[in-house]
Amino acid sequence: MATRTEEPIKVGVLFSQTGVTSVMERSMLNATLFAIHEVNVSGGINGRELVAVHYDPGSDAVAYNRLANRLLVEDGVRIIFGCYMSSTRKAVLKAVEHRNGLLCYPAQYEGFEYSRNAIYCGAAPNQNSVQLGEHLLNHVGKRFYMVGSDYIWPRESDRIMNEMVLKHGGEVAGRGYLKLDARRAAYKPLISDIKRKQPDLIFCNFVGESIVHFYQAFAEAGLDARSMPIASLTTSESDIQAMGIDVGAGHMTSATYFQSVGGLQNERCVERFKKKFGSDAVTNMCWEAAYFQVHVVANALRKTGTDDVETLRPAILGSEFDAPQGRIRIDSDNAHTHVWPRVARAREDGQFEILSKSATAIRPDPYLASYNPEEWGERLTMHSL
Repeated sequence: MATRTEEPIKVGVLFSQTGVTSVMERSMLNATLFAIHEVNVSGGINGRELVAVHYDPGSDAVAYNRLANRLLVEDGVRIIFGCYMSSTRKAVLKAVEHRNGLLCYPAQYEGFEYSRNAIYCGAAPNQNSVQLGEHLLNHVGKRFYMVGSDYIWPRESDRIMNEMVLKHGGEVAGRGYLKLDARRAAYKPLISDIKRKQPDLIFCNFVGESIVHFYQAFAEAGLDARSMPIASLTTSESDIQAMGIDVGAGHMTSATYFQSVGGLQNERCVERFKKKFGSDAVTNMCWEAAYFQVHVVANALRKTGTDDVETLRPAILGSEFDAPQGRIRIDSDNAHTHVWPRVARAREDGQFEILSKSATAIRPDPYLASYNPEEWGERLTMHSL
């Protein structure tokens, strides 16, 4: 255990326990607190305890900004672990850039961003969208229907996938976007249009509670994953658990991590997590990034002995860690993470069967303006399992 002979190091934690994205963000909070616990039981930061100061922003971007400022000014933290949606990340970035804090962000996002006050630990589009598109176009079909929540990340993911579909000679049969807080009844017209147009598959960028609403409406309408699978960048083990494992079975997700990836590092980590949070607890791609980013920062804190951002950030850049997904590295140039893309299908037990994975960790390219398979070459290579 960390001794308490010196002042603890406080870190901010901003994940929503209420609101539309609470299902995923609760898992991210649990991962963060779990990793902080591991840091402390292994001696802390050179004997200093790592202490989380957590607030619930309620899935509201304005609250994220307000609470980030509170953490930085009133609570005296310099490092914030947090955010899921891009709107909340941008809200917190305003605070950390103004007050020279550091945001560690563990969610997949649309790219086209760089900040000296952020470390990006989730997948960029070249680490999930591209791999999913290649798999779908080669193994499922070329007639897509695009759906999602109406904000920047789903729209940008749509743009990238749309370009891939057209370059492969496919077509987009239709689109449907709904507000994050859309009621269940709002999904019925969308499902009706999908039934009329009969695409080969659905590319789904719903977020938060919307994931559950859409998949349940899909199943209630008699649509079947065997003939028309839903493919997503966001649907995780936590969402499958929330919607009902029978509802999620057969649908696909592209992510850097699934609980079922195997490997001793992952198996031991999941075992420790379940021992602390209960046997029914599940992990997911954002859980895993939220977990490993704490350890990456903790290692940098041990190395530098300070949470001063100007000293700490250079120690984070270029660092590596044996994460549950595999060995990751924080890119020295763009502060994004080298990760291991995978494509998987939900099983009847709520876990995922991995269909393909990258042979190596893929360098992040957050500035993927357009899809060019010739230019990408070997970087797109995925091995079917």
